[in-house]
Amino acid sequence: MQYCSVVAQEIIKHYKYDYRSNPIGTGPFHFKMWDEGNKMVLLKNENYFEKDKNGDSLPYLDGIAISFIKDRDIEFYKFLSKEIDFINEPRGDNKDAIFTSDGKLQPEQQNKFNMLITPQLNTEYLGILVDDELDIVTKSPLRKKLVRQAISYGFDKKSMMAYLRNNIGKPAYAGFIPKGLPSYNEDIVKGYSYNPEKAKELLFAAGFPNGEGLPEITIYTTKDYVDLCEFIQHQLNEIGFKIKIDLNPGITHNELVARSKVNFFRKSWMADYPDAENYLALFYSKNFTPHGPNYTHFKNFEFDKLYEMAQKETNDSLRIHYYQQMDMILIEETPIIPLYYDEAVRLVQKNIKNLGVNPLNLLKLKKVKIN
Repeated sequence: MQYCSVVAQEIIKHYKYDYRSNPIGTGPFHFKMWDEGNKMVLLKNENYFEKDKNGDSLPYLDGIAISFIKDRDIEFYKFLSKEIDFINEPRGDNKDAIFTSDGKLQPEQQNKFNMLITPQLNTEYLGILVDDELDIVTKSPLRKKLVRQAISYGFDKKSMMAYLRNNIGKPAYAGFIPKGLPSYNEDIVKGYSYNPEKAKELLFAAGFPNGEGLPEITIYTTKDYVDLCEFIQHQLNEIGFKIKIDLNPGITHNELVARSKVNFFRKSWMADYPDAENYLALFYSKNFTPHGPNYTHFKNFEFDKLYEMAQKETNDSLRIHYYQQMDMILIEETPIIPLYYDEAVRLVQKNIKNLGVNPLNLLKLKKVKIN
């Protein structure tokens, strides 16, 4: 894992809690300067061990300057003026000036810079707390699986991606496991597509015909995803739901979710390593938050049994089969509603070579060149 790197023990002993501001490791670049929230500078590690196929020492770059720009539009303008060599996940009000409706570069931008794109191991989703031992669950209509399934059928993911994300990312029509992993298969794991009539039928079966008697339901989110939640709110309200949106700063939102203080929330899960186990661990009953990543407090005997079998299985085909069975359980029980499978997008100046892009969206700069 990228988070597990060799670090000299004596450096930790020397700097102790100040190590974060004085990192020393074994990578292709070494730490030079960090103005927190503004800029970080790394310089070439002259002692780095790797060489290219011609025997030349890596890395090629003499150094890296990383700018921390919170405003996405300012970031893009700096990129256009070539103050920045590349930007990651371009968003903001300028997205329509960058991308066409089908996720390509606008024609007027194609001669200015390059776009790199690949499926990213990241699932964006709505999470639903399903722990019957919590008052916040027992008092909510979301405790009923039929209501959760009605929500899943009640909004159009395809239109959502087209209008709000310029089709960067793929609508989630399978399970929680994203595109890009071998266990992803929407022919086997059949998720939810837009079907408002089916949603109304499920509401009726749940005891809320046309939404009558259905209490207000709140989606908790952050400002970066308020547009998605407003889209979902509008479409669900049309079929009888009463959806409210509660907006919080990212730190507050994550704390509320981790402490089981909210029962319907927008969240994402980006892979730490490229295996579906990393996604399915979010629903193993021994991983309840705040001691693990099971934010929904999902508990299912059959799921746990399959998860433990998969942990011990070394045959890839069998393990993938277990993963898909677990994913099908999640779709049926609906502790989560997958929204879309993300794509990693980088905009890169024409003179930058060998940057590349990968499903974990890791930044690998040791072979990058500037022409």
